Amino acid sequence: MKKRLLALSMAMIMAAGTLAGCTGDTAPASTTGGDEGGSTTTEATPTEKPVLDENVEVVDVSEEVEGKVLNIYCWNEEFKSRLTDHYPGYTEVDATHGKIGDIDVVWNITPSDDNAYQNNLDETLLKQDSAAADDKIDLFLVEADYALKYVDTDYTMPVTDLGISLSELSTQYKYTQDVMTSSDGKLKGVSWQGCPGVLIYNREAAKTVLGSDEPADVQAAVKDWDTYKATAADMKKAGYYMTATVNDTYRTFSNNVSVPWVSADKKVQVDDNIKRWVDDSKEMYDAGEIKSTENLWGDAWSSGFYPDGKVFCYFGPAWLINFCMAADTDGSIANQGGWGATEGPQGFFWGGTWICAANGTDNKATVADIMRKLTVDKDIMVDIVKKDDDFVNNQPAMEELAASDYTSAVFGGQNPLGMFAAGAKNISLDKISAYDQGCNEEFQNAMKDYFDGNADYDTALNKFYDAITTKYPALSK
Repeated sequence: MKKRLLALSMAMIMAAGTLAGCTGDTAPASTTGGDEGGSTTTEATPTEKPVLDENVEVVDVSEEVEGKVLNIYCWNEEFKSRLTDHYPGYTEVDATHGKIGDIDVVWNITPSDDNAYQNNLDETLLKQDSAAADDKIDLFLVEADYALKYVDTDYTMPVTDLGISLSELSTQYKYTQDVMTSSDGKLKGVSWQGCPGVLIYNREAAKTVLGSDEPADVQAAVKDWDTYKATAADMKKAGYYMTATVNDTYRTFSNNVSVPWVSADKKVQVDDNIKRWVDDSKEMYDAGEIKSTENLWGDAWSSGFYPDGKVFCYFGPAWLINFCMAADTDGSIANQGGWGATEGPQGFFWGGTWICAANGTDNKATVADIMRKLTVDKDIMVDIVKKDDDFVNNQPAMEELAASDYTSAVFGGQNPLGMFAAGAKNISLDKISAYDQGCNEEFQNAMKDYFDGNADYDTALNKFYDAITTKYPALSK
């Protein structure tokens, strides 16, 4: 397993976009590791969806002596802000140190650029067995797109080994546990957030073109992809782009596939819904209804955060609108409360951050308490929503807030939580594979040539196949 983890880490290729200017946690950051030759690790295949073993014994850690140092590995400040702002008893010392009681908290924050976070994490995990107690990783974070790389290794500890029973986590959205369930049925991580997506629309554009910015009226204009495309033509006539880039809709299509990217016999397969994204995007871009073929996180993409960008909609979860769309910048649409939310043509989810305990930690009780406070404690999770506008991984809390007088300033006083909560219940990971991020990134990269008119579809498709089989030699066309 150690050799496999290192090989996967060094083989990673950084996504084209990074979180420049975005304090959210879930931009595409690195490629998901796959099965390399010689690995003895058992991976869940697309036809073997892992199921939580409800009978796993819960280990009592209450009598274990806690270590003096809690080492946390992550890629940006978001989790640190959650702990600083919401974990009872946490005291900030400086940018990279804190205190929880008598325990020194040390933050090892390595940005995801050029896959630096995973490389640093993996190299340190390889030394975990021989490291001094105060140097061992205690807690680390992973994203949805590469979580499977760590789930089926001995580097992640089952939550039951921390003294956390599965019944304690019963209020969490099921898909957040599916992501971190190993092939032998053990839960290897928990998340404080849920990431169902919605269509985020420009209220001013909606009033100008559709005659109303009410969510129900906008939904009628984007209820399915054919209606969405018709509305895009109307937006163009009024001087608006439907989206900033061709990639804005990608997650919506890729989350609604009928087959996974990689079959059980390691063959790469392009689902019909992915092909529809290509066809619709090419048609709309050629018609001038989409602004750019550039990647997300660039200038063309972010131009629509402002009125002069003339972009009608984005697709994303709560973290996108609240952490990435310039809500704190004067003159932005978000800062003026000028966005609205509606369901859009299809439900989808995007991203998420999971808290994992590293095997070898000498702070099991503290790690467990952090997991409980940030992912189970209803009062704390409600506080996260109210203070940070995040969508949290607690079904009763979200349903309560959805029925309350809670409003979002970014969404112009709308309460979008019922919409998010309904979406979270319907998220399915049946088609997830360990190669998803690599396939998603390379496919979008290859199709840019087609969208720009520099290659026909078949040529771009072959470029994708060449790239993905080079990245993952175990795969074939």
